[in-house]
Amino acid sequence: MRILFAFVFLISISLSSLSQDLTLEDCYERARQNYPLIKQKELIAKSKEFSVDNVKSGLFPQFNLGGQASYQSDVTRLPGPAVLVEPLSKDQYKLFLDLNQSIYDGGTTKRNSALQETAAQVEDQKIEVELYKIKERINQIYFGALLINEQLVQVDLIRKDLENSLLKMESAIRNGTAFKTNADILQAELYKTEQRRVELKSARLAYLQMLGIFIQQDLSELTVLLKPQTLIFESEPLVTRPEISLYNFQGQLLSAQQQVSNTKVVPRVNLFAQAGYGRPGLNMLLNEFDTYYLGGIRFNWNLGGFYNTNRDKQLLDINLQSLNYQKETFLFNTNLSLRQQTSDINKLNELIQLDDKFIVLRARIKATAKAQLENGVIAANDYLRELNAEDQARQNLIIHQIQLLMTQYAQQVTTGN
Repeated sequence: MRILFAFVFLISISLSSLSQDLTLEDCYERARQNYPLIKQKELIAKSKEFSVDNVKSGLFPQFNLGGQASYQSDVTRLPGPAVLVEPLSKDQYKLFLDLNQSIYDGGTTKRNSALQETAAQVEDQKIEVELYKIKERINQIYFGALLINEQLVQVDLIRKDLENSLLKMESAIRNGTAFKTNADILQAELYKTEQRRVELKSARLAYLQMLGIFIQQDLSELTVLLKPQTLIFESEPLVTRPEISLYNFQGQLLSAQQQVSNTKVVPRVNLFAQAGYGRPGLNMLLNEFDTYYLGGIRFNWNLGGFYNTNRDKQLLDINLQSLNYQKETFLFNTNLSLRQQTSDINKLNELIQLDDKFIVLRARIKATAKAQLENGVIAANDYLRELNAEDQARQNLIIHQIQLLMTQYAQQVTTGN
């Protein structure tokens, strides 16, 4: 007895491990985390850090080690024989170390750092836009599987109804009150229903396998997809799609590029120093190897940058206008989709109300036909016609209910909420 109990316990544990409850939100999150493109976000973050650090390194002292060896055709000589100064050698040598320290760069480093950060935000948001598109594909798979789930439930109801009618028909045949043909017709329809059930189960497994690929998880026939709750939207929902943030970041990037361009016309001030060893040194009258150093402050202002200032500003305005047109076009098309989805939701709600009334009527007609079949008033084909009519009415309700949910969640994806 204990061995049997342990065996049953192990079987129940194994079945529970295979059975999984999944929600639509679970699938969204797991698909996002397992999509290969998500790894690129880490690379963008690291690239941004390196780029910003490279820009900020311009604030550190800049060293330059240089050297020179030259031979020249002539050297400077002092006139007159009275001055006894050894002339310089025509071969000259120099080894030096330069040091430059920026004091004021007109905000170039700061604005270049901001430019790199904004550029990284743009690239990161492009990834977000692509990742967001996964939701549309998950919706199609998830609600496709849900539709098959509901159809399987309806098929099971039809099968039970047919089995019940077949049992009563076989009893009537044994009592001599019905023809065997009626039982054969019901049995054939039962086989047909079983074929439909096999096809639906195969299609459901295919949907689950596709969903499993997205979420990187093995899903079995025991996987349970929970039906999402009905959504209610405002009459004019606010669009918060990732594309809107992308357009905003792209606008900030254009402004950051203009800010960097503006630094071209700003003066710069540096400290500089040089230490070296060569022949001659700073004393041009001493024809010997000598050490030397010099230092000071340097001021530089490139006035040529003013040539393009006005054109750069006009180019920025053009690019911003182009970006705004793209954003307006996106919102226009998105709002069109929202209006169509709202219209579809209203239509489906009306169809569902009519489906409920139609099912009540068809169920009443089928019940009457079933009673007539049991009493030998009508043939099995007449009963099956009414049974299939009720089944079709229930199938329409199932399709409309899933379509309503799918459209609601498609509208949620469209708005970005």
